[in-house]
Amino acid sequence: MRFWSFLLIFLTIFLVQQTKAESLSDAMIAAYKNSNLLAQNRTVLRAADEELATAVSDLRPIFAYSASRVYVGEKSGVNVDTFANYLTLSGSIELYNFGRGKLSKAAAQELILSARQTLVGVEQSVLLTAVNAFVDVRLAQETVSLRQNNYRLISQELDAAKARFEVGEITQTDVAIAQSRLAASRANLAAAEGTLLVGREAYKVATGAYPNDVVNLPALPEVPDTLDAAIALARASNVDLAVARHTAKIADLGVQSARAALRPTLKASASAGYDDGGDLDSTGLSVTLSQTIYSGGASASAVRLAVNGQNRAQAALRQAAVLVDQSVANNWSALKVAKAGIDAAKLQIEASQIAYNGVREEASLGSRTTLDVLNAEQDLLDAKDASLSAESRLYSGTYALLASLGMLTVDHLGLGMPTYDVSTYYDAVKNAPISQSAQGKRLDKLLKSLGK
Repeated sequence: MRFWSFLLIFLTIFLVQQTKAESLSDAMIAAYKNSNLLAQNRTVLRAADEELATAVSDLRPIFAYSASRVYVGEKSGVNVDTFANYLTLSGSIELYNFGRGKLSKAAAQELILSARQTLVGVEQSVLLTAVNAFVDVRLAQETVSLRQNNYRLISQELDAAKARFEVGEITQTDVAIAQSRLAASRANLAAAEGTLLVGREAYKVATGAYPNDVVNLPALPEVPDTLDAAIALARASNVDLAVARHTAKIADLGVQSARAALRPTLKASASAGYDDGGDLDSTGLSVTLSQTIYSGGASASAVRLAVNGQNRAQAALRQAAVLVDQSVANNWSALKVAKAGIDAAKLQIEASQIAYNGVREEASLGSRTTLDVLNAEQDLLDAKDASLSAESRLYSGTYALLASLGMLTVDHLGLGMPTYDVSTYYDAVKNAPISQSAQGKRLDKLLKSLGK
């Protein structure tokens, strides 16, 4: 019975700890769900969707009415002193504008695609911040554990030094050295605990809550095998490069629109007026061809301005490609350095552990001083610190490389959670529904739910 009771208690404690422990995936999921930055940029995307609705509406006819009440003081030489009511209905549509409407619609489509890529970039930034926060908290926790262990070991060395001093094996100097190292260890422990507190605050900002005990880091996600393969993938899927491409396309369309604005516009309009008796009072139907003949150079300036914008966008696109290559190369190099650091730290830990054990044994035989033991302990601590730091850099660098490749997303990482569907609002507004229609009413409800 005692055995089974003990086992039950052990399993209960184990399960509770496992429930409280947080994984790297938990951190990223929480960051995605709680990000105000993502919520903000989703509204930016929906505003871009509305730009398309506006462009679509510009291709449709416009209907309007006007109602007036007119005081009539004299009619045919007779003072009538009365009021007359009039209602006018009118409609107009552009029949042909040399493609300006279609160009505006195409530009709105490119703006939407750019906003979608920007949203992906924000998602990657949110997830990378969560990764770094998780890695930093884990590093801080491990560092605190190392510092606590170091403090205990130096305390034991101090006790041993005092005992050896009492029997005359060492001098007061050795005791003072141990006391000095213990004070330094206490200070380092306090600093590590402070770093952990700072890391917890950063974790809360990134994910929306303070971390529980973080579990060990998972297996690293796969990245391309070579730098050339990574650069090629980044050129195809990097978010900043995609945004620059869409921006360049918008600039190209802007030049076409500016040149199309120099051409005429063919417009048709119709109107009907009714008096207060409900009788048709007047009608009108017209087809108008209009074109600006002289605008003081404004039209030509608008074309030149658009061309300059096109050149600027093309230069920005080329520069974005250069920066993407640099970012991938830098992250790739950082991974190589981190991996080399881990391998070197492992060898250093093994050698330092052997050296520390040997120095302690020799000190117990009187052939080594307290300072030798403390130095050996410090070398071992430094090696473990280096290993933890290198491992943290490896994980942060790997996910940073994924971001530069455009692959640090919830879907690519397979986090197993529902994501924001960029097509839902787009599909609802792309045909520019009016508020009175059934689709418009559904859209109003959708917008209200998204605002919650």
